Amino acid sequence: MFRFAYNEFLYLLFGIPVLILIYIVAYQFKKKAIRKFGNLSVISQLMPDVSYIRPHLKFIILTFALIILILAIAGPQFGSKLKEVKRKGIEIIIALDISNSMLAEDIKPSRLERAKQAILRLLDKLENDRIGLIVFAGDAYTQVPITSDYAGTRMFLSNINTDIVSRQGTAIGKAIRLASNSFTQDAESNKAIIIISDGENHEGDAIQEAEQAHEKGIKVYSIGMGSPDGSPIPFKGSYNQKEFLKDRQGNVVTSKLNTQMLSQIAMAGGGKYYYATSTNVGLNKLFDDLNKLDKVAIEAKVYSEYEEQFPALVWLALGLIILDFIILERKNKWLKDIKIFNI
Repeated sequence: MFRFAYNEFLYLLFGIPVLILIYIVAYQFKKKAIRKFGNLSVISQLMPDVSYIRPHLKFIILTFALIILILAIAGPQFGSKLKEVKRKGIEIIIALDISNSMLAEDIKPSRLERAKQAILRLLDKLENDRIGLIVFAGDAYTQVPITSDYAGTRMFLSNINTDIVSRQGTAIGKAIRLASNSFTQDAESNKAIIIISDGENHEGDAIQEAEQAHEKGIKVYSIGMGSPDGSPIPFKGSYNQKEFLKDRQGNVVTSKLNTQMLSQIAMAGGGKYYYATSTNVGLNKLFDDLNKLDKVAIEAKVYSEYEEQFPALVWLALGLIILDFIILERKNKWLKDIKIFNI
């Protein structure tokens, strides 16, 4: 397994494009200054030892050396030993609604983005628990299998949007069924499913699926995203302008939170329903309830030792710096007349 020990240093890489832009601007100013003295082709004959390629080559070499040094500072590591450890926790699968109605903006910035932010905050609170992620609209799909890798879950979560599913709808029943079958088999840990949805255009037998999950010892919780008053569903028009979804009669469609359905699902699943607002997603209360579940030892495979890889990168960067030092900006008087490509 590969990782960086100090990920925060990787933000320094954003300075590389700025450095390249500064170099390009400075080079253009330099050319403009030379043109004041006359035609470039004539001036170049008066400066036979000047190289127009070597400064660019030296800059490219130094840029690569800087990138490699930043990567070295970030502490690249390879996991060398894999061992099984036992941690006390529970297994949680989050089923996130990504139907178009989740784009409604009655909860800022939108129902979906607010839900994703809530999941990130939940991940920050988890320690030894295992988590999985399912997305659903007209059908349900596993996005992240049950895992202890919170960093990987964050990465997958950031890429979730309403465009990754082809069929619209709100198939909560399918999501609960898929989640129930996605937990670790024969594990004695307590299990919980968290449904995050507005309940709009509900399909299937979600209540029955929640009851069956509860019979298996799985608790089903639900978080309602949206307002009972409803909100229009935005989308980008043909010219990227903001428009709202309309029905066949030309009326703007209003998406309303189905509180009753989500409450019934949570009740059937032996869990609780939480109502999300613009300032509160009910996350603290949910986390407190999850902590009340008995935590048992869960086996997990983790890398116990990591081998540092930064020395190799430092030596490579040092070699590039030495190469830059050897290459002069002016042509070598002994080599300038050698033209290996001329016959």
